[in-house]
Amino acid sequence: MTEPTTRQPSADAVPRRAWQAMIVLLAGMFIALLDTTIVNVALPTIRQSLDASEATLSWIISGYALAFGLTLIPAGRVGDRIGHKWVFFSGLALFTAASFACGIASDAVWLVVFRVVQGLAGGIFVPAVTALIQLLFPPRTRGRAFAIMGAVIGVSTALGPILGGLLIQAFGDTDGWRTVFYVNVPIGIATLIAAVALLPARRDLDVREGAKGVDLVGLLLVSAGLVALLVPLIQGQDEGWPLWTYLTLAAGVVLIALFALWELRISRRGAAPLVPPHLFSHGAFTGGVILALVYFAAFTSIFFTISLLWQSGLGHTALESGLVATPFAVGSIAGSSQSARLVGRLGRNVLVLGTALVTIGLVWSWLVLQLTDASDLTNWEFLAPLFIAGVGNGFFIAPNVQIIVATVDPAEAGAASAVVNAIQRVGAAIGIAVIGSVLFGTLTVSGRSKAALATGFGDAAAHAMLVSAAFALLAFLLVFVLPRGQQPGRGQQPGQGQQPGRGQQPGQDAQTEPTPHDEHTAAADHTAPAQPTQHHDHTPAHLASGAPTDAGGTRVPAEHHARHVAPPDTGA
Repeated sequence: MTEPTTRQPSADAVPRRAWQAMIVLLAGMFIALLDTTIVNVALPTIRQSLDASEATLSWIISGYALAFGLTLIPAGRVGDRIGHKWVFFSGLALFTAASFACGIASDAVWLVVFRVVQGLAGGIFVPAVTALIQLLFPPRTRGRAFAIMGAVIGVSTALGPILGGLLIQAFGDTDGWRTVFYVNVPIGIATLIAAVALLPARRDLDVREGAKGVDLVGLLLVSAGLVALLVPLIQGQDEGWPLWTYLTLAAGVVLIALFALWELRISRRGAAPLVPPHLFSHGAFTGGVILALVYFAAFTSIFFTISLLWQSGLGHTALESGLVATPFAVGSIAGSSQSARLVGRLGRNVLVLGTALVTIGLVWSWLVLQLTDASDLTNWEFLAPLFIAGVGNGFFIAPNVQIIVATVDPAEAGAASAVVNAIQRVGAAIGIAVIGSVLFGTLTVSGRSKAALATGFGDAAAHAMLVSAAFALLAFLLVFVLPRGQQPGRGQQPGQGQQPGRGQQPGQDAQTEPTPHDEHTAAADHTAPAQPTQHHDHTPAHLASGAPTDAGGTRVPAEHHARHVAPPDTGA
């Protein structure tokens, strides 16, 4: 008589509790990424309700983006030391409280303050999401988990403008803007309650002990330097560019230089710098970072311009303004769905294609604004150019990070991706500061008629779009002139062909997640580090795989970046 066989549980089987924990993590990520796009459409009503100045509107966007970017790297290191569960919990609690505070803000200054706090909170807890997913799921199942995360990223960022428009339309132009912040509160509270019960404790995870502390001096220097650069760019137009604006810009440059010197010093002493200086010894890495900075300055400002034109200039509703951005979102999804395959076939040339399409789309949008009477503008004029720009955006975002990571030693991939994430946010903040200054600096309205208002905003928007197109063109040119280094081609994955990092066996690429070229190898290609706690470069565990990120700074495997619509993350 034959004994019945009993199926043994697979080593890669995932407990039900892990999936429940993932729902909690993705709920938190959802509201953080929703806020990267939902606020853009609320700017005109915020301006009316709080009598906000043009500079204040720029700070509402740039302040969030800058704060978010500056906390990404140190938050990961703190999570390594005290546990990512409590970093997630504390960051989300602060984000929820800041969202409520934004909603009840009595004036524009307080709204900016609360937005900065909200950005700091987002930068704290969003990295913990990818860290915990990486620790909760075994390698072969981890790819599926990141695929779901990619879908949530795509839905949340694409939903933002439309949901924001619906909320403002439902609750009125006077106070409807407050609901774009209030919507985070019930979701945040429910997620916090579930997090206590469902997220694993530190002892249940294979976490890395002995993580080095945060470079506070470096963080203060770079923060002060970037703020010193942004303040004149945003306030200069309102103030008439007095002497202090130029002195502050010079001080910002000095502070950034001091930051670089400080990082070199503590790196030589064996401490953990905020940004590992040796990464910039790779010419291709330095080039890719500069490219990311310029590109994010270009595309993140598009929706800032369109929202103000559509509502303040043309008198359309917030919902109609949100719908204008839909072609870009759809194009980004379409482009992202093919980006991983294109990297395998074209290598770095996919960046040429992506930046070319974005440049074409923005130049086309500028021509629409330049040649069409503003009073006659409709959504249809922007359908094709914004879709083309969106496709180019999808071709650029993930491949740029993937190619940058492929040019460094695998053991440095996590640190490299962390730097790129932060640079993206800084680029977004700088882009909004510059474009906002151009838009409001060229805005002149002759008369009180609707036609005069439309013409004034139309001309200013054309100037702003031209500067965005110039940034995109500069990014296109940089692809050709910056050092190329090694790039992944067909059949070659990021990190392959390099010397193994410390603690790795030859051929083992524990830091990067491959890009699949067919469905049959997807499971293997999703394999991320089985032991993310063993990095010897003291890279935060949540960045260990060096996978591509979205515009909001969230790490997403390249193969599932297809579902990501890079948020117009002006950080908004």
